[in-house]
Amino acid sequence: MKKLIIAQVAAAAFLFIGQAVFAQGNLPQFGKDPVKDIIKHMTLEDKVKIVVGKGFSLPGLNMGSNDDTPDKIFAISGHTIPIAKFGIPSVSMADGPSGIHRWAMTAKDSANNAFSTAWPVGTLLASSWDTTLIHKVGAAFGEEIKAYGIDFILGPGANIHRNPLGGRNFEYYSEDPLISGSSAAAIINGIQSQGVGATLKHFAANNQETNRNSVNEIISERALREIYLRNFEIAVKKSQPWAIMSSYNLVNGTYTSESDDLITKILRDDWGYKGFVMTDWFGGKDAVAQMKAGNNLLMPGSPAQIKALMEAVKSGKLSEAVLDKNVEGILNTMLKTLTAKGFDYPNKADLKAHALVARMAAAESMVLLKNTGNALPAKSEVSVALFGTHGYDLIAGGTGSGDVNKPYAISLADGLANAGYKVDADLERSYKNYLSDYAAKHPKKGLLQEIMNPTPFAPEYTVDGGSAAQKADASDIAILYIGRNAGEGNDRKIDGDYKLTSKEQDLVNQVSDAFHAKHKPVIAVLNIGGVIDVTTFRDKVDAILLAWEPGEEGGNAIADVLSGKVNPSGKLATTFPESYGDVPSAKNFPGKEFPEKATTTMMGRSVPAEVTYREGIYVGYRYYNTFKVKPAYEFGYGLSYTSFSYANLALSSPAFNRKLTATVTITNTGKTAGKEVAELYLAAPKGKLDKPSEELKGFAKTRLLKPGESQTLTFTLSAKDLASFNTGQTAWVADAGKYIVKIGASSEDIKLVKSFTLSKTLVVEKDHKALAPQAAIDELKNSNR
Repeated sequence: MKKLIIAQVAAAAFLFIGQAVFAQGNLPQFGKDPVKDIIKHMTLEDKVKIVVGKGFSLPGLNMGSNDDTPDKIFAISGHTIPIAKFGIPSVSMADGPSGIHRWAMTAKDSANNAFSTAWPVGTLLASSWDTTLIHKVGAAFGEEIKAYGIDFILGPGANIHRNPLGGRNFEYYSEDPLISGSSAAAIINGIQSQGVGATLKHFAANNQETNRNSVNEIISERALREIYLRNFEIAVKKSQPWAIMSSYNLVNGTYTSESDDLITKILRDDWGYKGFVMTDWFGGKDAVAQMKAGNNLLMPGSPAQIKALMEAVKSGKLSEAVLDKNVEGILNTMLKTLTAKGFDYPNKADLKAHALVARMAAAESMVLLKNTGNALPAKSEVSVALFGTHGYDLIAGGTGSGDVNKPYAISLADGLANAGYKVDADLERSYKNYLSDYAAKHPKKGLLQEIMNPTPFAPEYTVDGGSAAQKADASDIAILYIGRNAGEGNDRKIDGDYKLTSKEQDLVNQVSDAFHAKHKPVIAVLNIGGVIDVTTFRDKVDAILLAWEPGEEGGNAIADVLSGKVNPSGKLATTFPESYGDVPSAKNFPGKEFPEKATTTMMGRSVPAEVTYREGIYVGYRYYNTFKVKPAYEFGYGLSYTSFSYANLALSSPAFNRKLTATVTITNTGKTAGKEVAELYLAAPKGKLDKPSEELKGFAKTRLLKPGESQTLTFTLSAKDLASFNTGQTAWVADAGKYIVKIGASSEDIKLVKSFTLSKTLVVEKDHKALAPQAAIDELKNSNR
């Protein structure tokens, strides 16, 4: 006992002396001493400053500041507050998902060519169905983030294409959670391989821009787990992003950034997430609730949030232990940053090398939707009449925070010329003069106004019928170029956006009639950020190339595919419906508003709204296939300049036991080297739960196969792949019975089928009860099961 008392006294004396030493200025230092020791010596104000950002201050736009130290990097989206006495630096965060976005650039940055590569957008990269390629883009992207001294890139976005009118669909990958999650994981792993952080967003169900800050998304637990969270789950488990950004919207009555169910129970406890969570900029309402939910960092940060948290701890409304936990989560991740390690960044990137990667990735991902009579590839010596304003003004990517400060954007006109095509000079002159005149008459608005309501693109230039006929005499082929763009703050419209405008339809009719009268081919190129109605022009053209938004090298990449330099191998990661009315969410998108409850916030007028996901799990091909609704172009569809055969489907066992592998041999049966994507769909036995007719459970892409060459692809199915989320059991359950493996070239083009059995029902995973809707949802059901 005496020894114990002596030890206790000695320990107390040591602690007292240690505290006295620290009090004299010898405080624990970040990167040298344990984070927990630093937190013990922090004041309440120190802690609050770790969990609230510096504020939002851009040229001509100051929305409150929490710290007077200069920003590390000019005019990017956010910084954290440094605390010098502990050696805690300010870390930097920049948008966006398809390249670094600065809200402004200094004259010095421009003079030093400190621009950023505009990469192909998420939807295009996902169309590659090639995670190795996406990882390569991520690694090059990470090199650039590192070169400019940025600690966190605010991307990728991995939300689901619930509806084709979603304004930010271009940022996101797919209607399918496996494609979305796998693509996000690939680019995150690539980015983080360079020692910089990726930020997976927008967590979760941020599937529309209309009323994005106030809309309550009412979704069943099963639809959430299988569709709108499964994408994030896959990305988290495969890549462990350094940060995750919570979304603006509410889910089942609670802001996501204030949801303990979402951020703690599901993300951390069920999935084992190790990084920290930050809000979207000005997201949520209640800083205290956000802290309690485990949303570590409030961005961009405001003085009001610092005051609220200080008062909450002092009053006992917020436990300081909760605050400590959030601080620890941020500091532990911050230790990984190059800023914390004292990296002396060069502020100069290898833009030429990255442009080559962007061009390659764009060309490898484009989707050939139609090719009648071998209209493509087109020999590079032919003469081309290029119609469509954006054929001369590339849409490299989306608007808002998804925009990029790129050094250039190669139009198709330039790309064709670079590839050796002869582009009609009179048409080029007319279009460029028209675009120049439009730009002079429609100058850009102020920064915030341009973010939320971008200056619209020039309407389609009017080409008279006589001109089209004249060009049909003079040119070998016609290209009809259709452009669309969208971005944050607004969803798309049906008329004049999803559908062609009357001017565009007139142009299609005039050009196709004139060139077909001369027996000359007409090719449509789609430079679009979201799905459009193809039915009004599909039968009037000979070929359709879907380029999505291909990044700065877009014109060169498109020309690579048109010429056959690159054989197209992309496939649709999102469905093109026959009509908008066929979309399963069309009747409940974007929901209903409650204008009588509107309020005014620092971001403008906020209208409470809600949207109920009555389609449940039947999103995209899950709906079209199950309910036998024929789309214009199905999920997984894409043509090639060669042909492929599928053979020798084999399963590792006739019965499932923990896992099962499937192999299939793909052979190039055509005359041109090419790559093929093989897709594995699984049909489950009839059980207690309503289920789609089949679901994508695996995909693989061959290497470049020479004519006659074969490759065997392997797919692995886990128990989770067999399971559906049973709400009553709060668990993923695989029903006993016969499962059918379907290997295909698209969701409709199934080539080979084999089955295996699961001998008894299997509870694969037990999860927390979380995010239950406040009332039952009358969801769509498959009556055939």
